[in-house]
Amino acid sequence: MEIPRRSLLVGVGISAASAGCLGRDRSASDGPSGKLTVAVTTSTYDSGLVDELHSAFESAYGVTVRAVSGGTGETIAAGERGDVDAVMAHARSLEDEFIRTGDGINRRDFAVGDFVIAGPADDPAAIASVDDAATAFERIASTESSFLSRGDRSGTHIKEREIWDDAGIDPNGEWYRQTGQGMGETLVQADQRDSYLLTVRGNFIDTREQLDLERFVDGPVTDGDPALENPYGIIAVNPASEPSAAYELAMYYIGFLTGKRGQEIVAEYTVDGEQLFYPNALAEEPNFEQYSPRSSNDSTETALEEVS
Repeated sequence: MEIPRRSLLVGVGISAASAGCLGRDRSASDGPSGKLTVAVTTSTYDSGLVDELHSAFESAYGVTVRAVSGGTGETIAAGERGDVDAVMAHARSLEDEFIRTGDGINRRDFAVGDFVIAGPADDPAAIASVDDAATAFERIASTESSFLSRGDRSGTHIKEREIWDDAGIDPNGEWYRQTGQGMGETLVQADQRDSYLLTVRGNFIDTREQLDLERFVDGPVTDGDPALENPYGIIAVNPASEPSAAYELAMYYIGFLTGKRGQEIVAEYTVDGEQLFYPNALAEEPNFEQYSPRSSNDSTETALEEVS
């Protein structure tokens, strides 16, 4: 099953209009000014995508963008505190709660990637022949093979808990450990401890030359399990809740990421010749669900409760 890849609409400023911005490129002379602080996910930051996007945005508008990297739980917490002007995230349940509380506003989809399940080359749980994440987790648990969780309320951690819930398993015991660390450090520890883990594809590609881990279960980027889809959203901090937020500049930023140039950057960005993220902001039939909090399914609600 192929991951959804929405076609770009050439010459149409749909995303900018939807984000409350003008639907055309603006020069630095008639655009916004000032500094923007954005909380971004570790996967987009560590892969280098954020640098590409921010460099282009700064050049287009003559402004300065500061990126603060962290797991989704951390990026949203930064938005709740008013430490940043916009939040990038990849855990829809946390994003929806951020909007429901009034701390975030004007959410937009801007990219999609996927997660993969990796582990030691000798594959003690025999998951190499498995096509879906829930079955792989079942085998890891039944064999009590070592598994490392980030355990940090990140987008990856939320997705991992959803998979355990789909498998009907509450992981516990000596075989299941939480690092409380970011993706890079968790990958290093998984390599050192011969452990399985769930990871963002981009982080795995970034470190695969230094580590002995193997990728066993793929997500939809390579026609794998659709449950491992990894969508990214961008949300402005609500100026009604945080008056000091650079709201106008944040909306220009959202318009840029979801507009023609930003989506081209997402589509063209590769690491070691592999595309990690796919643009999904522009579509002939707009997805209105992206703007408002969704109704949670049981596994999502349970996962959110477990990491709260």
